[in-house]
Amino acid sequence: MDRSHLRILAIGAHPDDCEVKCAGTAALWSKAGHTVRFTSATNGFTGHHEQGGRALARRRIAEAAEAAAVIGIESQVLPLPNGGLEPALAYRWMFIRLIREFKPDLVITHRPNDYHPDHRYTSQLVQDSSYQITVPNAVPETPHLSYQPVMLYMSDTFRKPASFTPDVVIDIDSVMDAKIEMLHRHASQMYEWIPYNRNVLDQVPEKEAERKEWLMGFMGRRSADVAERFRAQLVERYGEERGRTVGYAEAFEECEYGAPLDEEKIALFFGGM
Repeated sequence: MDRSHLRILAIGAHPDDCEVKCAGTAALWSKAGHTVRFTSATNGFTGHHEQGGRALARRRIAEAAEAAAVIGIESQVLPLPNGGLEPALAYRWMFIRLIREFKPDLVITHRPNDYHPDHRYTSQLVQDSSYQITVPNAVPETPHLSYQPVMLYMSDTFRKPASFTPDVVIDIDSVMDAKIEMLHRHASQMYEWIPYNRNVLDQVPEKEAERKEWLMGFMGRRSADVAERFRAQLVERYGEERGRTVGYAEAFEECEYGAPLDEEKIALFFGGM
């Protein structure tokens, strides 16, 4: 591991999942000179109320690339069907390959309990791959890793069978504008599909500047909610003065299938943030 140049791989189920959950922290890593990749496990081709299939998949792949370019990170979208992901052996082999080829020091994904089956199965596929990425005779055509990366879960609000319990909470106030800009590039989701699905499509402004302001309220409140939920952890990390004033945050929980997230690793990955 090159401690001055880390490799971070975030694997979400859909082309905008990583942006919603960890774009701010990714922006901080990118500013520090580390290599970050956002990978989508599916092509997103069902995520719209008017458009679909190949045209939508191509649109969402382009949106993901544009979003990644905002903070100078890599984008990857796998050719798997949105809504049809399964924890199948062939998909596990694909995940083993992509993790090995990227050679990450840190892998981030969803938790395994979630409302969306694509989220659950993305998490399961990462977990099912976690040991076998170090086994030479598993997917032998792709060289195995000689180490186990640290693995973390992105935050969520689900309480059963177990609530999200953060091990790290990060202040993203300084890069919140960049996060909103990344989400802004996912127009098919932020201004079309998600508002439609939540019956607020009539609230979406038409002008770009007004859209970004609206988006800060519509999606930015998720990061604000994380800051409020885990205020005590922010105060512990940053001290009373700064911790009490953080407006936006992202949080991560250790996945025990990866290498241990000890204090040294927390300092390595999140020191200076």
